[in-house]
Amino acid sequence: MKYPVGIQNFEKIRKEDYVYVDKTALIWQLVNSGCYYFLSRPRRFGKSLLLSTIAAWFQGKKELFDGLAIMELASECPEAHPVLRLDLGGQTYSRPEELPEVLNNYLSAWEKLYGTDPTEHSPARRFWGIIHRACEQTGRQVVILIDEYDKPLLEAIDNEPLCEEYRSILRGVYGNLKTCDACIKFAMLTGVTKFSKLSIFSDLNNLNDISMIPQYATLCGITEQELETYFAPGIEELAQCGGISLAEARKQLKRRYDGYLFEEHAERVYNPFSLLSALNNRKFMDYWFGTGTPTFLVKLMVRENVVLENLGDVPVRPSKLNTLEAIPCPFSTKAATSPSTTLTIWTITTCVFPMKKWNAPFCRNCCHVIPAGTTARRCCAIWSGPSAWENPNLFCASWKPCWRIFHMNTAR
Repeated sequence: MKYPVGIQNFEKIRKEDYVYVDKTALIWQLVNSGCYYFLSRPRRFGKSLLLSTIAAWFQGKKELFDGLAIMELASECPEAHPVLRLDLGGQTYSRPEELPEVLNNYLSAWEKLYGTDPTEHSPARRFWGIIHRACEQTGRQVVILIDEYDKPLLEAIDNEPLCEEYRSILRGVYGNLKTCDACIKFAMLTGVTKFSKLSIFSDLNNLNDISMIPQYATLCGITEQELETYFAPGIEELAQCGGISLAEARKQLKRRYDGYLFEEHAERVYNPFSLLSALNNRKFMDYWFGTGTPTFLVKLMVRENVVLENLGDVPVRPSKLNTLEAIPCPFSTKAATSPSTTLTIWTITTCVFPMKKWNAPFCRNCCHVIPAGTTARRCCAIWSGPSAWENPNLFCASWKPCWRIFHMNTAR
């Protein structure tokens, strides 16, 4: 069994016989029920693979989807659309010229395909021209996929002048998703945060944020059923190599890598990178922290002189969170009506570290933030009521790479 650890290209996974967890039924629902989407998930959680799969679908690569759920739902694979995929990951963005350089590389490649206009100089204007020419020349609307849309802003979050410069550039580029509506078939942005006060999402009010929508809660990540369907032989091998029973191997996987809950009634999902790494290496380890650490959180803690021990006991309402330039959490704060009360409020409040595997690596990476001799036992977690504390299943003894979302409870 070949595990696609770190592989984010759908075509490579399918052609080279790696295990692919079929998410295409959800993708079919996504592309046929709307046009503009935003999805926030932790790093190394399958966002890039999701966009690669969507790109392949709109490029008409029917052979890659043989035997998958989407071919049972679709009457036929769509005719090829021009796909413009912008990936802002994999760069440090520590210098002012880095973002323009990355954008110029993408824009220049697209201009070789669809031509240039000498009156177009800024990245935003060049992108506008490319979208229009691609649509006109092919006779089909354009598909735009932007991965790690927030990476430049997060990298510069401790450098306000640079962050403001990047913000200005990206606001213009992303603004084309609204101004070029007639030329766009489908568009999707992914990232780990939702910036609320940068005039990016306020301008892009046509984006549908599906980060905490129940029907898409398992779009990324691996469910319990998918674990059993696709990885049963791998779990057996893991158990044999570890000299433990099959039941104990499943328990260990769940304890270490399960527990992500993106909506109150949704299924919990496993961290795909950690799960695949454990099965591939046939060994339990803390895989995610070495590659997916949210360094921007550490930067924020340093900038604000945060003492980790003091992060608890401070409830924060959504109105307060919305005053921040960046919510240090991959989910937007929301309020929703409830049949039993007038309002359900998400708050940030005290949470003892429930995951022992998270405690040590997090503290090691934040050692310059924590005073000498302090035992880091607390962190902030999104939580909304006592039911979270009363349900021990929500406190799995494994680390998680971002703020935990716990069971919702109506506001008191």
